[in-house]
Amino acid sequence: MNYDQLTTEKRNDETLKLDVMPISDILQIMNKEDMQVVKSVEQVLPIIEKVIKRVVENISNGGRLFYIGAGTSGRLGMLDASECPPTFMTDPELVQTVMAGGKEAFFQAVENAEDRLEDGINKLKEKNITPFDSVIGITASGTTPFVMGALQYAQSVGAFTVSLTSNINSEVSRHAEEAIEVVVGPEILTGSTRLKAATSHKMILNMISTASMVQLGKVYENLMVDVHASNKKLIERAKRIVIAATDCEYVEAEQMLEKTKFAVKPAIVMLKTNQNYDRVIHALEQVDGHTRKAILLLNNS
Repeated sequence: MNYDQLTTEKRNDETLKLDVMPISDILQIMNKEDMQVVKSVEQVLPIIEKVIKRVVENISNGGRLFYIGAGTSGRLGMLDASECPPTFMTDPELVQTVMAGGKEAFFQAVENAEDRLEDGINKLKEKNITPFDSVIGITASGTTPFVMGALQYAQSVGAFTVSLTSNINSEVSRHAEEAIEVVVGPEILTGSTRLKAATSHKMILNMISTASMVQLGKVYENLMVDVHASNKKLIERAKRIVIAATDCEYVEAEQMLEKTKFAVKPAIVMLKTNQNYDRVIHALEQVDGHTRKAILLLNNS
């Protein structure tokens, strides 16, 4: 592999004097370069859409979503995966991250962990991957052996495989059914892919998890109706969500949430349809948890 040919390893002509730039100029150039990220992500939206459709289909059939990565890429996966349970009340097993070097590598670099292809294979084997699972390998360079090993194994068992990288025609993409190659150009600090490349990948992971959860019925209007009200802040958020969705008073929202053990979705449907808890739960089960569909079903019955 000739790393000099990778976009992520090239020098940025705009920052050849970065070491002598005043802080104000560094900030200006960073801001300017970051503006390119949004445009670059826009170019790959059709591929992201295809990926989301498959992820949703697989989850609907009992599958899981795995992010595979090393270093910054693995940490981005963990950041996205860890937000799914509190935001959408998903099982922690539904969206997971497999990190080169193990859990300790989330906090401190583990040298050479990403260089062993067989480690990627073995780590994913431990997850008992099935054809209904989706595996997204994240690597800015597109050359990380750990990620390629994991994708190779995922392909061998028939799982849906995706590469997320910042180089065109990357090596890792040869091991994926779908390739999201978002090219943001050379970094202001040569090779530091925690900058633009990581920003673009975080944006895309946001899209994949959020749009997937919307499709799976975790959202009503633009409200997170499956929020896990596990602390004081989230309990108050749950009340505000119910109020926003139903135009009820604060006290009424609080009382209804107490009846549902602070599950927001049934509270909204109960208020919108004037039906009891058991009937609402049954209706939600009939429509796979989609709030709007449950309201229509009960109001038209």
